[in-house]
Amino acid sequence: MIERTAGRILGGLCAILLAGVAVDVAQAGETAGIPPEVVAEYLHAIIQADRTIYSTHVVERLQDLKVTVAAEEWKARGTLPLPAQMLQMTGQEIQGLGLGLRIRLASLWPIYEKNGPADQFEQAGLEAVAKNSRTPYTGIIAENDRHIFKAIFADRAVTKVCVACHNSHDHSPKQDYKLYDVMGGIIISFPVQ
Repeated sequence: MIERTAGRILGGLCAILLAGVAVDVAQAGETAGIPPEVVAEYLHAIIQADRTIYSTHVVERLQDLKVTVAAEEWKARGTLPLPAQMLQMTGQEIQGLGLGLRIRLASLWPIYEKNGPADQFEQAGLEAVAKNSRTPYTGIIAENDRHIFKAIFADRAVTKVCVACHNSHDHSPKQDYKLYDVMGGIIISFPVQ
């Protein structure tokens, strides 16, 4: 229920933004619609705000109050999903809307291999945002017969919950994170013409 509601809200906002995306050249030197870099920035702002609010005002607060915890096996334990799981579920829900929009987390130091870079573009992008977290890594890649705009934004450890989970997880290849360290990237991609 939680993941469907969050996914639908974010999906609706994304649909509105994607409706304005067009990179067709109307006339020499002019573009129609919103540039994909701007759309990616808007989407990232929504995702980051949602992620920070959930991490700090829900997960961390309820743990501090000893009401409940967030846990990787949240369904079986009847607890909250981890912030990373919430974003992954939202990405799956959005992908199911058929907009061509994809949102996921990835890292150079993933706990699970599936959360590592999917291709050379993502590898280069994750390396770039690890070095300079203020600038997203963007580009247009060819995928089958379509052009896909892809943006990678630095994903930081915004709460002590993020740090504690990664530093204590048995499968974590990096266990020395500090608050606000770059842990990976939020990858946003969508088709452009």
